[in-house]
Amino acid sequence: MPGFNLSTVFETVTRAVPDQEVLVWRDRRFTYAAINERMQGVAHFLVEQGLGCHTERDGLAGHESGQHHLGVYLRNGNEYLETLVGAWRARVAPYNINYRYVEEELLYLLDDAGTEGLVYAAEFAPQVAALREQVPGLRLLVQVADDSGNALLPGAVDYESIVATPAPAAGMPEPSGDDLFIMYTGGTTGMPKGVVWRHEDVFISAMGGLPFGTTTPYASYDEIAQAAVAANGGTTMLMLPPFMHGAAQWSAFHMFATGGKIVIPDDVHRMDPADALSVASREKCLAIPVVGDAVARPLVEELERGDYDLSCVAAVSNGGAPLSPTVRSRLLDALPHVMIRDTVGSSETGIQLNVYSFKGAEADAAVFEAQEDTAVVSDDLSRLLGPGESGGWLARTGRIPLGYLGDADKTARTFPVVDGVRWSVPGDRANVLEDGRIELLGRDGVTVNSGGEKIFVEEVERALAAHPDVRDVVVVGRPSERWGSEVVAIVQLADGSDATDDELLAEAGRHVARYKVPKAVVRVTEMQRSPSGKADYRWATAQATA
Repeated sequence: MPGFNLSTVFETVTRAVPDQEVLVWRDRRFTYAAINERMQGVAHFLVEQGLGCHTERDGLAGHESGQHHLGVYLRNGNEYLETLVGAWRARVAPYNINYRYVEEELLYLLDDAGTEGLVYAAEFAPQVAALREQVPGLRLLVQVADDSGNALLPGAVDYESIVATPAPAAGMPEPSGDDLFIMYTGGTTGMPKGVVWRHEDVFISAMGGLPFGTTTPYASYDEIAQAAVAANGGTTMLMLPPFMHGAAQWSAFHMFATGGKIVIPDDVHRMDPADALSVASREKCLAIPVVGDAVARPLVEELERGDYDLSCVAAVSNGGAPLSPTVRSRLLDALPHVMIRDTVGSSETGIQLNVYSFKGAEADAAVFEAQEDTAVVSDDLSRLLGPGESGGWLARTGRIPLGYLGDADKTARTFPVVDGVRWSVPGDRANVLEDGRIELLGRDGVTVNSGGEKIFVEEVERALAAHPDVRDVVVVGRPSERWGSEVVAIVQLADGSDATDDELLAEAGRHVARYKVPKAVVRVTEMQRSPSGKADYRWATAQATA
């Protein structure tokens, strides 16, 4: 059976707890019933425009889509979530667009996705105007007003004019668990690829279909409704990562599945820790997701110098980028009552590894308890590794994506069959420890092969981040006559620091073998990362080789 559909999940919770708040942003406060009505208007409008499902799933290969595709080119706000759920309700497949992309990258993405509709913020109207004629299939533009002052583009429709669209005379389609959830990868190491999931699978693997602390998914929509009522208001989460990042969409739906609430900081153009913590205190947020040191460190620094009542916060969840032991310890010093949950997952696997830290009981870095559907497969993809074996690939089976949109070859490589079982193997190297836990080494695509030794950059980044003056660090490789490739650290120091390169490298040498210590340090005044906090390795490599 097709199973759960994300739109129907949201509608189910709306019927169960219609008057509970679901979203708070600036002066906007929405109940489930109010925002669901706006989502319904978006769905009606898209159906009226002839968008939806044109070929059912059972007639398609994993890398193929039978639905029309809608690009979402927005910053965080209620419109992002309304567009997602409204599109799913119309059986349209929305996908995320990185709002930092330049024209060439945007054009690639719109073309690769076969985009027929685009919902975009007015601030991005100039970029849309410059490329709209270069995307042959793009026939629908919906512009979300903001304070940019940019006028509505010719032929575009104002977003607020569509949220009250009545139901089409011909009726609405019935969403299916076979409908597609499409998430484009970040593209920080290569060109972005659209990961194609079934709704049923991504809901259970990453978006709240598996209740916290259990190994058994919801069995019916009735169970979801009952859980939402029993949660008595659910969890309030401060949403720091952008919705264009998969982890943010996943976190949001974890809240929705139990009638919870999302709170968005006032400033969605940059990470403002004072604004974020003030909003968290005001709205009594229970959970705060972060994306590695790039998000957690500014929060810690603001906590250490400010005065915020965060007694309401019970959990900080980290995913998408490593959290260094130094920052984790400082966070627990500032908020000794919280639990820190480190998770490992990817667009191609969903959430697959977790470890928990508490004040006085901090977890080992990069070591995780494995779920039943997670394992390490051998280097040649011929078998699963057992306790004590190393040098394999982190993998997940069961509810995993169908493939990469439009790319049969990459689909076959990333989702191989091992011993008759289909696995997702997106490229993370890992070892199996003697006790069965998994040690994560890092993404193979950003390793450095120096003098015949494979060096995982994330391990070196953690080692350098242990120096108290290192505010941010990204490690890459660059060509070397002696080594073939050498490790280089791109470092942003704390304001006023006088730490020398030798002191930084000496700190790294206390945590990793000598051959892994960077051969050079390149200092920058500001680190460039994706809006979600992930390292931009292409940019860092350019700094190292300049």
